[in-house]
Amino acid sequence: MPVDPLWNSTTALQLAAQRRPGALIRIGCQHHAWTLAVLADRIGCSPATVSRLERRTRIADLALVHRAAREVGVPRYVLMTSLAAPPATAPAATRVTASQRDAEEDPMRRRTLLAATAAAGPAALLMGLDDALADTPAPPRAGPLDGRLAGAHALYDQGAHARLLAALPGLIADAHHSAVSRRSLDQARLSAVYGLASAVLVKLGSYDGARLTADRARTWAEVSGSPLATAAAARELAVVLRHQDQHGAAQRLMSSATDGLEASGLRTDATAAAYAQMLCTMAYTAARAGRRNQALALAEEARRAARRLPQTAPPGRLFAISPAAVDLYTVGVHWALGDAGAALEAGKNLRPEQFPTAERKARLGTDMARAWWAWQRPEQTARALLDAYRSSPGEVRDRPAIRHIVNLLAEQHPRTTGVRQLHAAVTPAS
Repeated sequence: MPVDPLWNSTTALQLAAQRRPGALIRIGCQHHAWTLAVLADRIGCSPATVSRLERRTRIADLALVHRAAREVGVPRYVLMTSLAAPPATAPAATRVTASQRDAEEDPMRRRTLLAATAAAGPAALLMGLDDALADTPAPPRAGPLDGRLAGAHALYDQGAHARLLAALPGLIADAHHSAVSRRSLDQARLSAVYGLASAVLVKLGSYDGARLTADRARTWAEVSGSPLATAAAARELAVVLRHQDQHGAAQRLMSSATDGLEASGLRTDATAAAYAQMLCTMAYTAARAGRRNQALALAEEARRAARRLPQTAPPGRLFAISPAAVDLYTVGVHWALGDAGAALEAGKNLRPEQFPTAERKARLGTDMARAWWAWQRPEQTARALLDAYRSSPGEVRDRPAIRHIVNLLAEQHPRTTGVRQLHAAVTPAS
């Protein structure tokens, strides 16, 4: 399809270079002779939201930006230029200054993020990541990017959340620098970095930051054209949406991504693993939304899909799913549906040695602990959480929902075996 000359005009290209996607949407509206109300109606929001979208330089809802840009006809290459972070070496005069209102909102936004994660990680590290998301720093180029990304994934798998937070700003900077090549592999790698950032922020309960990074992961995955990267990014965004109680949107996003995988024929183990993983996430999302029949049907389909997978996922696989991992998801599905007995039954034969990473071993402990707690068994709850803590302290200490169970145990069952030890391990020294 030929590109409208508007988008190759000096005005449009300058706005893209200045990182002003809202202004591009505005000139697109003017080109179509649309009012704010017309565009708002077409993309499903209010005229006031469109007005803010056009005026602001800080992106609050990347998905909405994509919808609006697509509606007015902004070509993808122009939009992506406008969404890229400014080069870290650019003189200050070439950078676009945010509005005074945005500047005034910055401290509140940071306080909200830090308040939500105060017990989860060092405030300076969270703020450092926040700064890197607002303005990409100069790339440190501290070694091959593939190796550093693998190392960052290893930190996540270990539950070393603070060390991962410290590494992410530099990794984001290097990945952006690499993506300048416009090669699909480099763009997919940048998507993976943002997806990893989203995953750790979800662990810490920082859902606003996780939404931002998941949106960016999805953007770069789509630009890369990689079906697996697109599926991985869609899953990360769906997880965030679920935590924000947008279950319907999460399910629609996952359904679309899963349909795309299924259409590929699932001819490789990598795509088969991706398909099984997506079904697991869809099952848990349906369970959290209270859709019992759908959740159980999806969980069963995930088990069937996992039968062709190896018992242990090969190192480096994007979707490290296995039959045991699917069974662990089933524990979570039953727990989310309010059936603690079925959750305990689903997990009774699972063992830590079936899971290759500390994060998954600990997740077995925390998921079983949630079921034991719902079953009103404090001693078994404490024992499962201690097992999880021994595998990965961060999985117990850094996750707000799990810390909440620890605190309830300490308040309601202080004399139960293991509770004092667990609470002392998780509570920061004063």
